[in-house]
Amino acid sequence: MGWWELNADTLARSRFVLSPLAETFACLKLLHAGEGAHPGEQEWLRALLPRYRARLAADPVTARVVRAGLGREWIADFLTPTPRAGEPFAAEVARVRSVSPAAARAQLRVSLAGPLPADLDRDDLPERAAVLLEWVWESAVRPSWERRRRVLEADVTARTARVSQGGWASVLDSLRPGGTRWLGENRFQVNLHEYPPREISGAELLFVPVTPQRQGWVAWEEGVRYAVVYPCAGVLAGDGHAVPAGLGALLGPARAGVLVLLGSPLSTSQLTAVTGQGLGSVGRHLKVLREAGLVARRRAGRSVLYVRTPAGDVLVEAGHGGVTRRS
Repeated sequence: MGWWELNADTLARSRFVLSPLAETFACLKLLHAGEGAHPGEQEWLRALLPRYRARLAADPVTARVVRAGLGREWIADFLTPTPRAGEPFAAEVARVRSVSPAAARAQLRVSLAGPLPADLDRDDLPERAAVLLEWVWESAVRPSWERRRRVLEADVTARTARVSQGGWASVLDSLRPGGTRWLGENRFQVNLHEYPPREISGAELLFVPVTPQRQGWVAWEEGVRYAVVYPCAGVLAGDGHAVPAGLGALLGPARAGVLVLLGSPLSTSQLTAVTGQGLGSVGRHLKVLREAGLVARRRAGRSVLYVRTPAGDVLVEAGHGGVTRRS
């Protein structure tokens, strides 16, 4: 397994940050895989995948860069610069573009675990990667960035609350189930690959959420900054929570949207972030739903979480025209 060694001060100073480029690269990986983890991703792929494939078909060199850079066990470093707090997409992608051609070629050899194909022995690899990332951002991410940002912020809110309730170990274990884990003795497992451990004490440690599921990677600027990119958890990651028309007509679209989202427990602040509604509006919807027996409230440490009752499940399932089960 790959693990990092860090002292208590480094972990205590660690923080969550959002990165438009990380979100864009995660979407690029999703397009490359061509398979969604939930209905929302599948719908997104149906809309974007033909355009993406047509673009790469028209630019076979860039297509080869993508295939080479997304190695089985290693991603070419120049494709995933380490995020920095508050950095806009333009500044992030500029760092991709600024990588030297020699470094890009060397990193592709690592991701390929072998020699560089002759058609990639060229100096425009960073530029090609930057242009493709800009295309994914403009075509697939920027139009929905405000909603994605709210989803990411809600995930950060939930995990920050979890730190206060169960400590950092509980958060690290849940970032990428089966991939990240607090091993004790100042050791943090970041993936399952057999890489040498890294001592990162004193450096900046960042946790970066992205909305596409089954995505995640690590990045670093040696001795300065280390980042773990991870997929948002549970309902927060999905766009597949559309409000059925009949349910919206019955409850009102905004209130029905809150009910649909509560298939998993969420706090008022999380619902506010995900829906984009005001805190007062969300509170009123929750009050009505509770009085109708469709939503229940429970306390988890210092947080109050809301979740659908069995009656609420039946109503949502009927609206979707079928029966689903919630774990």
